[in-house]
Amino acid sequence: MVAVAGNVFYFDWEMDLLYWFQSIHHPILDKIVVAITSLGNSGIFWILLTIVMLILCKDKRVAWTSALALVFSLLIINIFLKNTVMRARPCWIDTSVPLLVKNPSDYSFPSGHSSASFASAVSIVQYVRYRKQGVAAVILAAMIAVTRMYVFVHFPTDVLVGTLLGIIEALLAGLIIRWIYRKIDEKKQRVA
Repeated sequence: MVAVAGNVFYFDWEMDLLYWFQSIHHPILDKIVVAITSLGNSGIFWILLTIVMLILCKDKRVAWTSALALVFSLLIINIFLKNTVMRARPCWIDTSVPLLVKNPSDYSFPSGHSSASFASAVSIVQYVRYRKQGVAAVILAAMIAVTRMYVFVHFPTDVLVGTLLGIIEALLAGLIIRWIYRKIDEKKQRVA
């Protein structure tokens, strides 16, 4: 069943899952979840990781792919989709659930934390040289995505669509960056 009223629409199973997450709260788990979810705030962890990769990685394509994917995430998710769909957050619908994080002021759909996390993580995993680090980044991205439901600020479909779009943003960024590097290499070969 789908509940719809203004900009409030969700599947019944989504609220059931969110309430299940509320049922497993524990003070120690709450602290861990808040720490993990905070890594995704404003994409700051992924932005800093991208800067570190620009400085330290031999193959700069990985860093440029992450940077471009993060730009795509910002434009597509935070600027366009959230403000077009204007979906209310679960914490705005059921205000009786105590929040572990600050109540977000932007719309819910899709999850920006999930999109940015997967955009950067999948950017890394695309490059064989950094595959192990990329797998670790994907695991962290998944943890950040799940925490958004635990802290009651996103519906499961927000997280799912944010994740899928983040993966697409990373793959598209990878294609573009590899194409640019290929063109640069071709030009260097013609000059030499």
